[in-house]
Amino acid sequence: MQSMPDIMTDRLILRPHRRDDYDVFCDLWAHPDVVRHIGGKRFTAEESWMRLMNRPGMWHFMGFGFLAIEERATGRFVGEGGFHEVRRDMTPSLIGTLEMGWALLPAFHGKGYPFEAMKAMIDWADKTFPGRTMTAIIAPDNAPSFKLASKLGFLEYARTDYHGEVVVLRREVAQDAA
Repeated sequence: MQSMPDIMTDRLILRPHRRDDYDVFCDLWAHPDVVRHIGGKRFTAEESWMRLMNRPGMWHFMGFGFLAIEERATGRFVGEGGFHEVRRDMTPSLIGTLEMGWALLPAFHGKGYPFEAMKAMIDWADKTFPGRTMTAIIAPDNAPSFKLASKLGFLEYARTDYHGEVVVLRREVAQDAA
């Protein structure tokens, strides 16, 4: 089993989720601006609890997962990001890839935190899983996420239906890692 890392950036700490993240985690997943492009449905407290509880399980079984993101200067919970394998019933299949995702509380939008956090996760994954393909799915009208994904080296690979239209992106494996 891969242990859950603590990853430091200049302004952020990416760390395992904690039980005491629950209230702010509920706030994150109940915020309409957060879920607008991620299924469009606000999560109930019960659904947020189950989502929070599945975070360590992904690490246990897959060796990767999502981490909580907090500001180093304040210790405030910013959001979460990382990789998962959802086993989505869709074509093209993403099974076997590191599917990247992120979500931040709106109060932290516009600060460059998603790039800083996800770049750190990619650097960690490149060392831990060299040569492994990274993917992401993004709703077609989510311009900020497309901009971030492009900046992180993801390119459009396909368009498909997964509970609505989504764009599938891939990040090519670095030649020296392949």
